[in-house]
Amino acid sequence: MSVRKVAGLDNGLRDGLRFFGAWAREPKSVGSVWPTGVRLARKMASVIDLRSGLPVLEIGPGTGTITRAILETGLPRELLWAVEYSKTFADKLRLRFPGVNVVEADAFALERVLPVSQTSQFDCAISALPLLNFPLQSRIALVEDILDRLPPGRPLIQFSYGRKSPVPPGLGTYTVERLGMVIRNVPPAQLWVYSRAR
Repeated sequence: MSVRKVAGLDNGLRDGLRFFGAWAREPKSVGSVWPTGVRLARKMASVIDLRSGLPVLEIGPGTGTITRAILETGLPRELLWAVEYSKTFADKLRLRFPGVNVVEADAFALERVLPVSQTSQFDCAISALPLLNFPLQSRIALVEDILDRLPPGRPLIQFSYGRKSPVPPGLGTYTVERLGMVIRNVPPAQLWVYSRAR
C-alpha cells in the first residue's frame, strides 16, 4: 500500500514509512531503517555559525529532519545547499522546503554538481550519509573534498551507529573528534567532527 493512501498518519510516521521503503529498495544508499531523530538533527545543526554569512552544505538530507533543524537555527533557506542522491527524497525536499537549493546528485562527485560559485567556502557541512557502506578510500576522498570547501577550522559533522569514526584519523589532512553520543535516537548515534587546523 502506498504511504499516500494510509489515512490519518502524521508526517513523522509517513516519513518513517517512506524512509523504510527507500531502505528496502536501496539499503546501501540509505543505510538505516528509520530517519534521523530530532535531537540528533538539532545537535548536528548546532555547529552552524550564522555570523559567517556563508552557506551551509548538507549531504544526504533524506526526509529532511536535519534540513528542518538547520533552518530552525535561522539560516536563510537560500543559504542551504542540500545534496540528495534519491530522486524521491529530492522531490519531497523541494516541496517541503521551497527556497532551499536541493541538488539531486551523488555526493561523491560534488565538483560536478555544485555551481561554480558554490564550490568553495561553505560555513560547515552536515552529513547523514551511511559512510560505512562505501569503500574506505571513497570515504577519505569525500572528507577531503568537503573540507576543501570549508574555511580552516570549520567542521564537517557526521553521525554513525558504530563505536569508531567511519573515517579513521591519520589517513589524510583532517583531524577527527568525537562530539558525543545521542542516546535518544533510533538507533543511538555517535557524532564525529572532521576539520583542518586554522
